[in-house]
Amino acid sequence: MLTISALAKKFNLSRSTVLYYEREGLLKPAARGGNGYRLYGQKELTKLALIVDYRALGVPVSDVAILLEGDGEQKKILQEQLRRLQEEIERLHQQQLAILKFIKQPDIAEDSMVTKERWTEIMRAAGLNDGDMHNWHSQFEKLEPKAHQEFLESLQIEAAEVTRIREWSQS
Repeated sequence: MLTISALAKKFNLSRSTVLYYEREGLLKPAARGGNGYRLYGQKELTKLALIVDYRALGVPVSDVAILLEGDGEQKKILQEQLRRLQEEIERLHQQQLAILKFIKQPDIAEDSMVTKERWTEIMRAAGLNDGDMHNWHSQFEKLEPKAHQEFLESLQIEAAEVTRIREWSQS
């Protein structure tokens, strides 16, 4: 039997992640020790391995519970996850195209010539819609907030609008 800390270490998870899975009803300890510690056996190790595998595929925790029940919904849930991944791949591809288009137009690379309107035009020409642009800004803000701020400022956007765009990006 393993304690929660040993179990978490075995799967390279945090203790809080294992507790989260317990709160969500995905994993329950096999027993409690005399000291109150949660103890996990082979059955729980096997179940946690499945949970980790499903989460590595990006399956939401709410769907992992259904997958673990094994009531015939597995194929449907995994097909839905495949669809979500395909949509994300398409969004990322559109972002790649927008960046490539920007790179291939050296005349717009100069700060003095790039405006918010021109950048939006480039993004739309690359096939991005409003939702795609929101996702682009959200990812930029999440991964590189300082660079996002500098990029928006380089488009000669006023400070108040830069703040508004960054707040919108976080929603």
